[in-house]
Amino acid sequence: MKSTIARVAVAAVIGFGLAAGAAHAAEEGEHATPHYPLIKPERMTWSFAGPFGTYDPGQLQRGLKVYREVCSACHGLTRVAFRTLGQESGPRFEEGQVRTIAAEYQVMNADPDENGDMFERAGEPKDHFPSPYANEVAAAASNGGAAPPDLSLIAKARAVERGLPWFIFDMFLPYQEQGADYLHALLTGYQEPPEGVEVAEGTYYNPYFIAGQSLKMPPPMSDDQVEYTDGSPQTVEQYSRDVSAFLMWAAEPHLVERKQMGFRVIIFLIVFAGLLYATKKKIWSKAH
Repeated sequence: MKSTIARVAVAAVIGFGLAAGAAHAAEEGEHATPHYPLIKPERMTWSFAGPFGTYDPGQLQRGLKVYREVCSACHGLTRVAFRTLGQESGPRFEEGQVRTIAAEYQVMNADPDENGDMFERAGEPKDHFPSPYANEVAAAASNGGAAPPDLSLIAKARAVERGLPWFIFDMFLPYQEQGADYLHALLTGYQEPPEGVEVAEGTYYNPYFIAGQSLKMPPPMSDDQVEYTDGSPQTVEQYSRDVSAFLMWAAEPHLVERKQMGFRVIIFLIVFAGLLYATKKKIWSKAH
């Protein structure tokens, strides 16, 4: 009898707790912060998409130009070496062009001079793109307390999950362009906040932003801001496409080689499976 009463009492307590928790969750739900981004990025068409996609050297060269003239004032690219700009499956700059680009930057020499002092020198192909700031503290101090992220791996570090049912299809037809799609959407997505939506002072509304409804970075681009010499449109849309493709290459410089290797492996496995099947048939046919 006592055990029955105890079980009833415990059940009552648990039930009360669950009911209270549900009520609290419902109350919290009324004031919950919406899940970001408010709008999912549109899936764009990229030359590097699909199992046989490759980077467009012209687009990567334009993207580098946009990065250098717009983004590099605040964002580093410290994991990218100048020499990779001549990569066959990348921007394909000639050796002389790579040296010229590298020499336009000042980098800290790895070793001190004869007096033991560190010194800066002109960049060489072996060097990496330098950060625009001396350190993280200086970067944060120059940007209202938040250091701008390095862009070397941003195309892989920022992506929006597609959820059901798309992730199922992605297992068979890999979708690796979500980072580039997100960057393009973010760069072109600045707009006035809708009626009833307030954003913090000093921030800019962008429904594509993955970490909130507004961000401190102002719209970084405007039409005709960067001069193209190949006749491509000088618009925010084109700039965003080009720099997003370039940052995708910076994060995945061996994407094309990896796809080619994967294709060879698939062909090998198909041939190998065929040989195994033929061998099995021959052996078992003799056994009977």
